Amino acid sequence: MSLLHIHQFRCLDDNYGVLIHDAGSGVTASIDAADAGAIAEELAAKRWNLTHILTTHHHADHTQGNLELKAASGCTILGPAAEAGRIPGIDVALADGDIYRLGAFDVRVISTPGHTAGHCVYWIPEADVAFVGDTLFALGCGRVFEGTPEMMWNSLRKLMALPPETAIYCGHEYTAANARFALTIEPENEALQQRAREVADLAARHQPTIPTRIGLELETNPFLRPHSKAIRARLGLERAKDWQVFAEIRARKNKA
Repeated sequence: MSLLHIHQFRCLDDNYGVLIHDAGSGVTASIDAADAGAIAEELAAKRWNLTHILTTHHHADHTQGNLELKAASGCTILGPAAEAGRIPGIDVALADGDIYRLGAFDVRVISTPGHTAGHCVYWIPEADVAFVGDTLFALGCGRVFEGTPEMMWNSLRKLMALPPETAIYCGHEYTAANARFALTIEPENEALQQRAREVADLAARHQPTIPTRIGLELETNPFLRPHSKAIRARLGLERAKDWQVFAEIRARKNKA
């Protein structure tokens, strides 16, 4: 059975770069391409050769390294079909439900519009991992720039349905700020209280708070918990639909 090696590192101001490597085939993919120089340095340190870039969405802080890395390596760039015209150097356009064979692994494409119109997530079930870009964050979620709150909520529901043990790698280190906000939405959540303490400790030691897990997010992330009676009561939305509760939480976070 092949083992998927995952290497995460910080780049730019608060982005995470991620390289995944299948030693059996030699295939190495970068999840997005925030910083070509940083990615090249990490590849050299690992002695891995870049073969693919898996693009989650078109924003520059996820794609600005595409062309430089492609010129240096000849790698294949994949991305969501709905944003193909906005992704530099794209070779393969992927839609919801597509499966792309990467070395020994099947990469399943999940369309998650909301943050951008065509955002997608890459889920590798055999490795129990998903690369979620800016749709879901530890204790948070992405801003809704190009979709609607209802659209974003439906995208998050897809991720909530993944196996609880699924490791989640997201695009940014926002967890400490997210934890502080989450406690204003559901302060009585004991699991959230404990997690906030753990996050504060990691932040103080300049340690990553990512990856997280789907199961942990379901217990502690207010954006995934609009069903919570405590949250509904605090927001005065006891009879609202889940997506409406989500929309109110997102609106409050935008102002935080």
